[in-house]
Amino acid sequence: MALTQRLEFRQSQSLVMTPQLMQAIKLLQLSNLDLSAFVEEELERNPLLDRAADGPEPPVAGEPAMERSDYGDSDGSSSYGDDGDHSDMAAGSGGETAFESGQEEWMNRDLGTRAEIEQTLDTGLDNVFSEEPAEAAARAAQDAPPSVYTEWGGGASSDDEYNLEAFVAAELTLTDHLAEQLAVAFSAPAQRMIGQYLIDLVDDAGYLPADLGQAAERLGASQQAVDEVVAVLQKFDPPGVCARNLSECLAIQLREFDRYDPAMQALVEHLDLLAKRDIAALRKLCGVDDEDITDMIAEIRRLDPKPGLKFGTARTQTMVPDVYVRPGPDGGWHVELNSDTLPRVLVNQTYYAELSKTIRKDGDKSYFTDCLQNATWLVRALDQRARTILKVATEIVRQQDGFFTYGVAHLRPLNLKAVADAIQMHESTVSRVTANKYMATNRGSFELKYFFTASIASADGGEAHSAEAVRHHIKQLIDGEAPSAILSDDTIVERLRASGIDIARRTVAKYREAMRIPSSVQRRRDKQSMLGNALSAPASSSDRSRDTAPV
Repeated sequence: MALTQRLEFRQSQSLVMTPQLMQAIKLLQLSNLDLSAFVEEELERNPLLDRAADGPEPPVAGEPAMERSDYGDSDGSSSYGDDGDHSDMAAGSGGETAFESGQEEWMNRDLGTRAEIEQTLDTGLDNVFSEEPAEAAARAAQDAPPSVYTEWGGGASSDDEYNLEAFVAAELTLTDHLAEQLAVAFSAPAQRMIGQYLIDLVDDAGYLPADLGQAAERLGASQQAVDEVVAVLQKFDPPGVCARNLSECLAIQLREFDRYDPAMQALVEHLDLLAKRDIAALRKLCGVDDEDITDMIAEIRRLDPKPGLKFGTARTQTMVPDVYVRPGPDGGWHVELNSDTLPRVLVNQTYYAELSKTIRKDGDKSYFTDCLQNATWLVRALDQRARTILKVATEIVRQQDGFFTYGVAHLRPLNLKAVADAIQMHESTVSRVTANKYMATNRGSFELKYFFTASIASADGGEAHSAEAVRHHIKQLIDGEAPSAILSDDTIVERLRASGIDIARRTVAKYREAMRIPSSVQRRRDKQSMLGNALSAPASSSDRSRDTAPV
């Protein structure tokens, strides 16, 4: 078989992910905050990309004025004057030169003494140069000493730039509070290094990680040295800080109050029984009677399980909706984008045209050509992103009309494919659009993905039910149960099937745990305990006798 060279023509189709296409896909799934940060980076990187303002801005000295269609005249004229204007300006410049020379000559003339000046003017200087009341008041105010700190040059120069938050002291964080105590507690550099490393591991609630073995390995110190530093950190303020679990946190606070006796130690070590309201087992373990165990539980409840939350933490960013849904005048729903979350950028074509006339190097020309293409593509991608979000949100509102009218109980099952087929887009596009996007409605603000729920079959063969609507129904049943008739998961299944919802018991248990609702046994103990405390409260306030009923 001979090996030869030959030329062939082949025709094939392939999808090429260009940088512009990848950028457009990336913009779809960005939130409004991430999008703003991305646009700010592009504005700094691309000289041909400009921020669109709401009104005309005065030109900056030393910079060419930019032409924009938003700011131009109706006839599209430039902001610069015509040739006649230039000639007038040239003539005016010569006149101004002559005027300045004469003015300088007059300023240098010796006018003589005050008497000679008054004789020349045939009147007194007070009559000629008398100040108006407004001018006198302005001069007095100008000569007066500064009354505000900013007037001394230490703050803003105008009322518009005045920021009251600049004078507010920063909120003390838990890390800073512990670091101040660390500098006093240890003198050895090695212990300070270990302590600072551990303080950086403390979370917002004031807890250290349960396993500190990696800390000793990373620091190159022994486990005993780390434990000694932890023991000192646990004596810092606030009491209970730097604990590794809830039992240790409560034990530290009880030692601070000198209340950590053997009975209280047994109670703290068996908090799981306290959570289950198993008072009989706790009473047996602690070796106390009913009254003492009641006082001990009350004392535990007065402790702070999260001591670190007393200090400042990172500022929470407020959720800003991307879409607004309002009732329409015709009984429908009006969907609109939040204009505050849409970046306003434009391409400075005039600047590019001026640069093209002066640039001679090939490298500079290719650079500005790429900048023009990137800026144009970014503006188009932002516009396409806004249109896609509005299209997807409008279809969601149309599909979930019952939710906006009647509530969560009427939320329909919906998936990405149904919306994608309705608006003739791909499911991946709809998935990217609904990520990190929020919708403000008459029933609150929801993430767009909230409206996509699984379907649960109907018991009578009718229309399927939404999983979110079923969860809402389960919560209503549990909230309405009486303390003497707690609903088990089997009972909830029977009631849901009576309502036309075919659901399994394990699904009910999964939904209940997802909503952080305890089991029927735990709910029965909690409600009976609350009922017993409510019945014993009046008697304990009026009669302090020791013959109280067991908890």
